[in-house]
Amino acid sequence: MIQSRFRSRTEHTLDAKGRLNFPSRFREVLRQNGSEVLMIAPWNSHLRAYPVAEWEALETKLLTQGGEQPGIASFVRYVVGGVAECNLDKQGRILLPADLRSDAGLTKEVILTGMLDWVEIWDKEASLAEIQTTRGNFESHNASLAKLGIL
Repeated sequence: MIQSRFRSRTEHTLDAKGRLNFPSRFREVLRQNGSEVLMIAPWNSHLRAYPVAEWEALETKLLTQGGEQPGIASFVRYVVGGVAECNLDKQGRILLPADLRSDAGLTKEVILTGMLDWVEIWDKEASLAEIQTTRGNFESHNASLAKLGIL
């Protein structure tokens, strides 16, 4: 059986209230993680949506290893201070708080990208630009992929 992870990319439209339809395949990953709650965090030019267990693992790393990293307090202030707990409604939607939508430049058209343990939520145009940049620099990943035994 394939392990349950967030995979693939889908386009969505935020409604007037800022609700986002969370894809059913992503909802299934949440269910297998034992919760339909997402922790939505600001992350530079997009948002990250974590299942509670993954978010708690991130917080534990920050608590146990973060003190060793210079400047981590500002990261914690921005990301942990800005996180919002979002519950799926009966239609499988999450309400993205206005401050998080604004921080990530989300207006109407968004792209959700499965990143295995979390989901990225991007403004559509910003996501397409990021994908184009990655495609243009694809060979720059060869050394890292080779170290992982993928190439």
